Amino acid sequence: MIQFILNSKIIKTDENSGITLSDFIREHQHLKGTKIGCREGDCGACTVLIGTLNNGTVSYQNITSCISPLGNANGKHVVTVEGINLPKKLNTVQEAMATNFATQCGFCTPGFVVSMTGFALDNTKILNSCNDAISGNICRCTGYKSIEKAGFEIEEKLKTQDKNHQIEWLIKEGFIPDYFETIPDKLKGLIIEKLNSDGQIVANGTDLYVRNAAKLSEEKVHLIANDTSLKGIYLKNNVFTIGANTTVTELLENEDFRNNITGLKSFLKIISSEPIRNMGTLGGNFVNASPIGDMSIFFLALNATLLIQHKNGKERSIPFQEFHKDYKKYDLQKDEILKSISFSKLKNNSFFNFEKVSKRTHLDIASVNTAFSISVKENLISAVHFSIGGVAAIPKYVHKTAAFLIGKTINSETILQAEEILQSEISPISDVRGTATYKRMLAKQLFFAHFITLFPNQVALKKLIH
Repeated sequence: MIQFILNSKIIKTDENSGITLSDFIREHQHLKGTKIGCREGDCGACTVLIGTLNNGTVSYQNITSCISPLGNANGKHVVTVEGINLPKKLNTVQEAMATNFATQCGFCTPGFVVSMTGFALDNTKILNSCNDAISGNICRCTGYKSIEKAGFEIEEKLKTQDKNHQIEWLIKEGFIPDYFETIPDKLKGLIIEKLNSDGQIVANGTDLYVRNAAKLSEEKVHLIANDTSLKGIYLKNNVFTIGANTTVTELLENEDFRNNITGLKSFLKIISSEPIRNMGTLGGNFVNASPIGDMSIFFLALNATLLIQHKNGKERSIPFQEFHKDYKKYDLQKDEILKSISFSKLKNNSFFNFEKVSKRTHLDIASVNTAFSISVKENLISAVHFSIGGVAAIPKYVHKTAAFLIGKTINSETILQAEEILQSEISPISDVRGTATYKRMLAKQLFFAHFITLFPNQVALKKLIH
């Protein structure tokens, strides 16, 4: 049985844990404020908050419920737009939206309100603006400037918050109803049962539920999102080990990881949106096996190693660059699962960069994405790891180009020669994200961008442009 709290109500249900959370909210609980738009996690009309009990307090994140399995709500607090309504007046976020005329047709408004309320509940994140919080919400009536103004008003009000008594302050200031104070004790009182462990393995569903939501709603699923053995970020003996269930948000919020990857905030901000970063796992991105999987490209350039575990407990390790075999095919056998990813901490003479071009800056799939790590010793390149997506059937680790660069001095002539080798290693095709010619041009420009960004004083930009 699945047990969780929906707004202020304790839910106990025997419904299939594979149905989407949005369908359960709308069709079983008849809460219609949570809208269904794209059913792909892109528009944000289905946004809800998920509260997780940690050390006696509840932390909240916004997610897209249209691609989230119901079973992942087990033991959590789910908040819909109805759950943040006050008895006799608009709450503070709703009032800000109204007074700034930040709604037109109104279909998207509940999702924006929920995301902004989630921001009020936790505005201490690395990406800590109201605009960051609503990065997964789309207004098709183009009312963004008014919505931004509402967000700025909320940010101003939050400047005076009492962070030592946050929930009490938010209740007093009309952001949330007073039942929020009772949620920690209610969550502690839930008797959480282990769910079915058969069927399709699903973490948070950000890929599988886009393609197979109807199918998974009718079948048994093996939900692993709450498996703590697959979570965590650890740094020991200068080696990072990251559980395969770790989300992109958890990467960004980890101080050790953030300190090691200069520019991490800007890199991850262009990967998906806040709700999807809150849900999407590294392991899920890897086994999705997309040729343009952002996190696959990211970790290939860190020369990562994968730890794979069989259900009988036996484990094996492989270099990540050997994992993807062909389009949507990878080295994971029956009854095996990705357990963790590990890589060596970047040294003082090592540098990392990530580049991505897509039709939209945010919340979009790449046309071409690429990552690059390089070590320099006594003005010579001592190590290089270079990956690129959108130019082959798999996320591409570029061996020959990297090998050519070893032992070379960083200058424009070396880079131009290496780029010629790069072009021989890639084989892009024309598709909806661009022609093969366009992708080759992007591969060239982004390869140059790595060096221009990391070594601006050693690269003659004019020579590369020509």
